[in-house]
Amino acid sequence: MAKLKITLVRSTNSSNQKHRRTVNALGLRKIGDSVEHEDTPAIKGMVRQVSYLVSCEEV
Repeated sequence: MAKLKITLVRSTNSSNQKHRRTVNALGLRKIGDSVEHEDTPAIKGMVRQVSYLVSCEEV
């Protein structure tokens, strides 16, 4: 299965509380943090929800 590299590129300060929790659930804390997750529908949905805060690329 493919992996996704997700990087936080914008601050979560002025974002919706639900979106902040989604970013934290992905494992991102500070701008520039990157994590790798399996390419599953759940992770894709989380990334789609906060797409304005993160960048995503396939590894």
